[in-house]
Amino acid sequence: MAVRTLEKAEWQHYFDRVARALRARRATVELVSLPLGDQRLANRRPVIGISYEPRDGVLEIALEGIDHLIPRPQRIHVEEEALSLSSIEIVDHDGTREIVTFSDPLMLPPPESAHTAEQ
Repeated sequence: MAVRTLEKAEWQHYFDRVARALRARRATVELVSLPLGDQRLANRRPVIGISYEPRDGVLEIALEGIDHLIPRPQRIHVEEEALSLSSIEIVDHDGTREIVTFSDPLMLPPPESAHTAEQ
């Protein structure tokens, strides 16, 4: 796994590029700061998209049922393994760290049909 800091100039392009690959994944979002402690905002929700709007200075993380906006991020670190994104750490304007971890959906077997269960 490689952790790297993204330069601000590459934020928009980076998130436009990885957004398509993240749509099949799930995300957990946590806030970490001294005043707030450690709070989980979302747990393994399907990812709809992620984008950075430089004009407004907002990073948007869209999950099923949650549209999480991070105004004025100061630093963004990404953890990548092989060809996929494992996590993002965003440090916002007041020093709060927002950690987004990505995972694949659970691959469960299909439910047994009523016919199979009766035999």
